[in-house]
Amino acid sequence: MMKTLKGMLLSLSAISMVFALAGCGSGTSGEAKKVVIYTNGDEEAVAAMEASLKNAGYDGQYIMQSMGTSELGGKLMAEGSDIEADLVTMSSYFIESSQTKHSMFKDLAFETGAIDTYPAYYTPILANTGAIFVNTEVLKEKGLPMPTSITELTKPEYNGLVSIPNIMDSSTGWLLVQAIISQYGQEAGQRVLRDLIANVGPHLESSGSGPIKKVQAGEAAAGFGLRHQAVAAKASGAPIDYIDPMEGNFSLTESIAVVNKENGNTDLAMKMAETIIKDARKDLIVNYPVALYKGETVDEANKPAHAMTFEKPLTVELLEEHQQFFNGSK
Repeated sequence: MMKTLKGMLLSLSAISMVFALAGCGSGTSGEAKKVVIYTNGDEEAVAAMEASLKNAGYDGQYIMQSMGTSELGGKLMAEGSDIEADLVTMSSYFIESSQTKHSMFKDLAFETGAIDTYPAYYTPILANTGAIFVNTEVLKEKGLPMPTSITELTKPEYNGLVSIPNIMDSSTGWLLVQAIISQYGQEAGQRVLRDLIANVGPHLESSGSGPIKKVQAGEAAAGFGLRHQAVAAKASGAPIDYIDPMEGNFSLTESIAVVNKENGNTDLAMKMAETIIKDARKDLIVNYPVALYKGETVDEANKPAHAMTFEKPLTVELLEEHQQFFNGSK
């Protein structure tokens, strides 16, 4: 009887273990199907990407997590393919630098249709372009001429009336530094930037959208920031105008890449990446009006007059170099 009872208990224990393991396996499998997406995109970009994924039937199959550019960039550079994310949308220079360091991304398995040529492991989702903008009412009130260049914003009459983004916090600030260095070089460019920062005073902003807000509020007469924001503000009837500086309109792209984890999530992430590129662009181009793919068009107002590309490849190392240049100009 004891042997029989002991045998029954062992059998029940074994059966319980089987069910427990089956339960664990089921839970693990369910979790594995959720693609983790890390993004530095702002609200409009995230909304467009999520809408495309949900419309394609991926609702409940992914987790979208937003981070600041510096935070996400730090994770990419430190963790490589050990990062939790299966899919990443991020500033292109961070994607390139982390790929160089870790070889962590898988070549895209679909035709992108991009206008320009990009590495096989990423393709852009959006682009931002820099420009000068002004509050026309403040210019008139202060008796200031319409500026045509960044250097004009360094004149004494603009003291305390200029707003720019800080390159230490915002990649939009990098567009300004690229324009200055490209036109004037390191030595003369440092003098231009020093005089510009002196005129900025308290209007050095931590976000790319900060300057347009200051200019719209009339706290500054002129600013440097995202061109499309100024175009939209003017179209809405605000006393805003935009100027393509003679130093050039530089752009930065944010791109999508699939982390190569060699599992089922990698394949699903690849399908989601294709969906975002094929279906989200119609919404993304409304908020970020730069044509990136064949067949896309934007209004004439959204075409910069002096589109330029920096002479060196954009990398995290170059960003750090330009941040030092900026800090050395204070």
